Amino acid sequence: MTAALARRLVAALSLAVSGVATAADPPMVPARVTVLYDAFGPPSELRKDWGFAALVEYGGRRILFDTGNDSAIFAHNARTLDVDLGRLDAVVISHRHGDHTSGLNALLAVNPGVKIYVPVEGAFFRMPLPATFLQPSVPSLPARFRYFEGKPPDKLFTGTPWEKADFQRVAQTTEIFPGFFLLTTKSEKAGTVDMNELSLAIRTPKGLVVVVGCSHPGVEKILAEAAKIDPKLYLVTGGFHLVLTPEAEIRRVADVLHDGLKVQRVAPGHCTSEVGFAVFLERYGQHFDAAGLGSVTALP
Repeated sequence: MTAALARRLVAALSLAVSGVATAADPPMVPARVTVLYDAFGPPSELRKDWGFAALVEYGGRRILFDTGNDSAIFAHNARTLDVDLGRLDAVVISHRHGDHTSGLNALLAVNPGVKIYVPVEGAFFRMPLPATFLQPSVPSLPARFRYFEGKPPDKLFTGTPWEKADFQRVAQTTEIFPGFFLLTTKSEKAGTVDMNELSLAIRTPKGLVVVVGCSHPGVEKILAEAAKIDPKLYLVTGGFHLVLTPEAEIRRVADVLHDGLKVQRVAPGHCTSEVGFAVFLERYGQHFDAAGLGSVTALP
């Protein structure tokens, strides 16, 4: 055997060994947020509609955040993006509005037992009615005017369109998995006063990643709540609810996030508004991540 041939054989053997070692390496675990439902984004086979849904994959967990406005569109987009709705660790519904909840029918058809975290709500999610509703206040009132003839059931719940769903109420900041937190904030704004909204915060090496639905309480209020877990805020993505908001107010919100809360990156979507997109793109520059239908935002 010549020296040259020997060298080629050694090189080939080394390459083969290297290839075996690479094949034995564990597969990469996704760390990303994929938008399954929104009204903007590049042309594709996905169907745009007003609403929001995203799949969060991090640390080996798969969490569906909201379900969009239409079950058929939600199911189509999930199939097109090759998202297995039967393989989820949890679902989070940010708030009661139809453009975030209507895909629940499609989800429950393939994954009826999945745990669904919801905000405390007076309806929609099979919530217990306050016991004070049924407390007698006029003892002399005839029984026919008394609720349940004065003998109410031990438990009384509101109705829901999703009778068999496993709804889990979240009334305060809750760690659902190690490093995964659900925040609840209450809106004080016209049209949604007293409505509770859930957001998801995830610990990463660079700070918290916060996923929001519509931010009815105010995105700055939600992020201030997240900062109680960790003041280092890396990314916020989702709807900032700045539709019909004057540009001056949008700029104020952008300044609060950038200068006040020190949010490092933004990936606004859904109800942020086109003016909102423009303002945040200008304010954040290269630290602005394009969201929209089908977008994938990498997480650290």
